Amino acid sequence: MDYKNIIIKIRRIVRSINLESKKIQKDYGVSIPQILCLEYLKNSPNYQATQKNIRDHLKLNSSTVTGIIDRLEKKGMLARLPKTGDRRTTVIALTSGGDTLLKETPDLLQQRLAVKLKTASADDLLAIGEVLDKLVNMLEIADIDASPVLTSAGIIKEEDS
Repeated sequence: MDYKNIIIKIRRIVRSINLESKKIQKDYGVSIPQILCLEYLKNSPNYQATQKNIRDHLKLNSSTVTGIIDRLEKKGMLARLPKTGDRRTTVIALTSGGDTLLKETPDLLQQRLAVKLKTASADDLLAIGEVLDKLVNMLEIADIDASPVLTSAGIIKEEDS
């Protein structure tokens, strides 16, 4: 295979992530990291989690997660509540508005990929991982911090969250 075809395939992946991110933002008024935050709450006990739990799940820094929570709270998608028994601690809870939004949004590209990767053989997963490792090394990007959140911006900035 010609190296140009490899570059085209990589561009296709990057472009599809970019297009999906823009479409979700336009159609639903939220970013992909915001949707992932709401999904995490939906799958949490009592639809609640601490900000630290959300931060650890999304693999984002505290200020970025604070921005995500602030924006979703303003839109009525989640609420900050005092923790039962410890009023010094706040829990983040999914609201009915957030649940409704999740029912309306399509499965994200990374969710569809995750489903397919879960059904892949161990040999295929190993091969895919090795090829991606080679690409990362060729691009000399091994030191770039990356969360498992696929967005058009690459590294999520506070204003994009």
